Amino acid sequence: VQLQAYGGGLVQPGGSLRLACGASGFLFGSSAMSWARQAPGKGLESVSSTTAAGGARDYADSVKGRFTISRDNAKNTLYLQMNSLQPEDTGLYYCVRGFKGTNIQGSQGTQVTVSS
Repeated sequence: VQLQAYGGGLVQPGGSLRLACGASGFLFGSSAMSWARQAPGKGLESVSSTTAAGGARDYADSVKGRFTISRDNAKNTLYLQMNSLQPEDTGLYYCVRGFKGTNIQGSQGTQVTVSS
């Protein structure tokens, strides 16, 4: 399993970022997928999940209404559109196999920093 996230960066509060994650080494189109994040000094938190076909989605209460998860199974790619970003959204974001998954083995994260 190889998962490479990208699209992170430094953004001001209220700004937006779109993360993407390329997947290989497993049947992406048959796998539920998640985004998880690790804030400085904190544990890994599942942020959002989607089923294999994308028909069902789940969000942590802290990101509901601001983040949107999506996927393109033809491109083996998972996305996370993040709007109205806040400083507490700062962290290292990983894509993870599974629904509400937190096993980041084989996953390369991308840093998101929200600061003025």
